[in-house]
Amino acid sequence: MARVKVSIPPHTHFTASIPVRVTDLNYGNHLGNDALLSILHEARMQLLNHFGWSELSIGGASLIMADVAIEYKGEGFYGDVLSISMAFDDISKYGFDITYHVRNQHGKEVARAKTGMLCFNYQERKLMALPDEVKAKIETKAG
Repeated sequence: MARVKVSIPPHTHFTASIPVRVTDLNYGNHLGNDALLSILHEARMQLLNHFGWSELSIGGASLIMADVAIEYKGEGFYGDVLSISMAFDDISKYGFDITYHVRNQHGKEVARAKTGMLCFNYQERKLMALPDEVKAKIETKAG
């Protein structure tokens, strides 16, 4: 069976720190897959906010998630503080990918993930081009 592989680019645009809450645990007493997706959403909101954007307002566009891939690398536990390094990658006419490199406070890798984000007009219910000002900002390869 083929496994999902998520490549992490060498650059990072923003790093979020998010604690694992007791409600994020599953019956195995570790971070649940559904909770990790919610944590990635929170991290993405922090990334966008860092640039002065939100999912509903990014240079005159909104965002819609086209796909998500998560590669689990280790467990997360209650009390862990996850460090989530994010980067914009694979920029296209209509959007971009965001990669997420998730580690715990000891540097142990917990997961790698990617979300495909497309620019969307919610009033017209259709895709729209990535605004030039957004493209200019995210093309910069940060530290």
